[in-house]
This record gives sequence, structure tokens and C-alpha cells, in this order.
Amino acid sequence: MVDVSYYCPRCGAVAELDRDARLADKSVTPFPLEGWSYASASDDYEADEWDGVKLVCGEGDASWSHPPDTERDDAPGCGEPFFLNFVRFEDGEEVSGSPESEHVRLAEGMGPGGPRGPSGPGFSR
Repeated sequence: MVDVSYYCPRCGAVAELDRDARLADKSVTPFPLEGWSYASASDDYEADEWDGVKLVCGEGDASWSHPPDTERDDAPGCGEPFFLNFVRFEDGEEVSGSPESEHVRLAEGMGPGGPRGPSGPGFSR
């Protein structure tokens, strides 16, 4: 087992996990990767079923500290999630990973807004 440190990509707080040295880190991202499955720091994230760890900055089973070269008395962390991604292979090739798609639902029944255009004598609609 080794202690490995990860920086929050938003605020720089440092998480330290005690984990198996055989795991290969790919990246730390503020978003999950498409197709990756994530455990929490309190789960058995070293099991083969997980592709990474979801950390909530300043919370959970990781040890947290402020970024280096800062002197603060408050608790470290911004409370936002970030993701530790392990190297993953499919058919013997390393998978690169991309951000998960976000689906947006538009309000129904609302047309485009904007100016109505000129009106009055001499203008026809």
C-alpha cells in the first residue's frame, strides 16, 4: 500500500488515498469520463469492477489538506465532486476517455424570443 495525493482541479485542496501501488492513474478531472464506473473513497475501489474513484472535495474517507504554500485555519475543500480515472484497456488497447455528455431539456411551448419588428402605418405583417 502507498499513500497517493490528488489535487482538486477546482480549488487545489489535496486528497490523500492509501491504495494498492498496482493501480495505474490516468487523470484527475472535474467531470466523469464516458463509460467509466466510479466507486467512492469508502468503497473497495481497488476491485476490478471500478474504473476510478469519485471524490467530493473535503469530504469522505480521503485525508484532506490545503494546497501547499497556503496557511489557512478553515477546513480544506470546496465540496465539489471530481474524478480520479484509472488507466483502462479494451481489446488490448488503452481507452482515452471523454467527458460524459450532458443532456439539456428545453422548455416546451416557448418559441424564440426577440424583437417583433417594425409596426405601424406603412408596415404590413
